Amino acid sequence: MNSKITKSAMILSLVGLSSGLFAQDITPDTTQRFSKKDFRTWSIGLNGGMLTHYTPFNNRNNGDFNTPQEAWGYGGYIKKQILPGFGVQADFLAGKVKGYNSSTSTTGPEASFLTRIDWSAAVKANFTLANLSLNHKNSVLSPYFTAGAGYMSSSASTTGITAGGALLAGTPYNENWFIPIGAGLKFGLSNTVNLDFGYDVNFMKTNNFDGAATAANDRFSYAHAGIEISLGKKSSPQLSNYSALAALREQTAAESDELRRALSTQEQNALRDQQKYAEEMGDTDGDGVANKFDKCPGTTKGSVVDGAGCPLRTPAPVVRERVIVTEADRKVVDEAIKNLEFDLGKATIRSVSYPTLDRVAELLVQKNFSLKLAGHTDNTGSMALNLRLSKDRAESIKAYLVSKGANASRIEATGYGPNQPIASNSTAQGRQKNRRVEFSLF
Repeated sequence: MNSKITKSAMILSLVGLSSGLFAQDITPDTTQRFSKKDFRTWSIGLNGGMLTHYTPFNNRNNGDFNTPQEAWGYGGYIKKQILPGFGVQADFLAGKVKGYNSSTSTTGPEASFLTRIDWSAAVKANFTLANLSLNHKNSVLSPYFTAGAGYMSSSASTTGITAGGALLAGTPYNENWFIPIGAGLKFGLSNTVNLDFGYDVNFMKTNNFDGAATAANDRFSYAHAGIEISLGKKSSPQLSNYSALAALREQTAAESDELRRALSTQEQNALRDQQKYAEEMGDTDGDGVANKFDKCPGTTKGSVVDGAGCPLRTPAPVVRERVIVTEADRKVVDEAIKNLEFDLGKATIRSVSYPTLDRVAELLVQKNFSLKLAGHTDNTGSMALNLRLSKDRAESIKAYLVSKGANASRIEATGYGPNQPIASNSTAQGRQKNRRVEFSLF
């Protein structure tokens, strides 16, 4: 009596818990990249179905009784999912198994048996094919199979069966071991609820389960349908039907989209910078002063202008004479080259270089020298970036010298990028030598 009350209370509790879980809001699964993911690993299930002594493993005579009869059974389980494809569950089962037309009786087809399963408990390993789709993280269809061992209390009553001339009356409640194996299919209705359809065959470790003791051990089957409720956070997916491969594909697609957007933004920024550079460093009026520094745009090409790009009121006389560059002149230029420093990766001249550049500007004004500025870089970075940087640095030096009074038309600024190295780019020392601006007086 106490056993039946306890089982009734357990069933009512499970039903109440499943109702509460049904009432929860179902929210879609969200993936947070590079963070640990939580899964639902505990679940409970209730099921009901048909019990019969027929199984696919019966002999030609279908066991001790030729004709099976279906009877209702009910059960439940608690499962812990350890891996996406493997879990352990505790099963409970009760009900009746019956049949007639004994293959061992001489009394005719009216001979029958009725076995009552008072209770049974089994521990099973559950092997799940987690996801049949590579495109969905949470599977809708999850086939599985189970195997384990259990212990059962049952009693059998027989009708019309004789043994040794005496009528068999059945057996009292006995407890026996059994081995359950099964297979099934689960349908995922939501992130919390699954429909469960299964078929189990239970191999008894006794030949008297049906009340008729024969040489072979008895067995019976349980075809059932039920509901499974997963426990855990509403936002967490079930581990048993989660496809890590589909999740990885989804995450990779999201990362690819983000990378494409980032690259598109970089390309737009680079195009904008190029346009801005062309506007600022170009020489629209051809007076030898870049637009960025030209305070008098629109001058006639070939006009003699000052450092700000404005025409000189009195053009300087053109003196054609032989230009002689002395060692002292070269020394001034060499010191300027040695002291020349730029901000990292930019064309901005550091103030430490101003004094020696001032002396070069003074030399150009006094002796009316022509000067060629050749910017060079190492091979680090793209070719386009290095060509641009070398040209910008040469132009910055030209602009500075012009701002100090040098004739812009007598200064040529060229950028060669990494195309004319003077040392190997395979070492840091060699790359340092290749990052330079050469001054050529003539």
